[in-house]
Amino acid sequence: MRRSPTLWLVLHNSDEETAREAAGGTGLLGRPGSHPRVIVRRITAQDEDEFIELVHASIDLHHPWMSLPTTSEEFRAYLARFDDPRSAEGLLVCVRQTGEIAGNININSIIRGRFQCGSLGYAAFAPSAGQGYMSEGLGLVLRHAFEELRLHRLEANVQPGNHASRRLLERHGFRREGYSPEMLFIDGAWRDHERWAVTSTMMGIVPESPHPTLPAR
Repeated sequence: MRRSPTLWLVLHNSDEETAREAAGGTGLLGRPGSHPRVIVRRITAQDEDEFIELVHASIDLHHPWMSLPTTSEEFRAYLARFDDPRSAEGLLVCVRQTGEIAGNININSIIRGRFQCGSLGYAAFAPSAGQGYMSEGLGLVLRHAFEELRLHRLEANVQPGNHASRRLLERHGFRREGYSPEMLFIDGAWRDHERWAVTSTMMGIVPESPHPTLPAR
């Protein structure tokens, strides 16, 4: 399904607004003149057909690094992970001119209190991979995470051989913090991962006020 491009920022959605966005393609992130080629918006049930089609088209690109939904049942379960935006956000990077999905970026496992941290998961889709859309989209997601969600830290875990993923993180200022043997079960085996992270202070982003769950001291 093709969506019309959008040129404004929407951060707080009512159910009615969310329905309008799904139908009309309103973006979550992407102001005019900032990243003109992409917008980032929340994933919805109406993305099912396009998303699954893109996953099938990207099997060679994703293997053996990740596994995304390939059936309606799997997609619905995947979408349910983002029912509570306080704990996770499922986002899509879309080409501004066409509305087509170029990739996905999720902010998972959001923990508040003294941690104020989320874990990133992301994947490009083969039809538009290699054109820089994911890098632009990640830049928008980082600003959203640090300015709007008021997180302090984002982490990403990457298999050592996934050089494209490592380059993406390096480009956005992530630092390699360590190595975790047999960290995640992927493609039938426990895989080693490198741990990468970036903080709001590393990016020079200071929200107007801290998140209300952050202790005073």
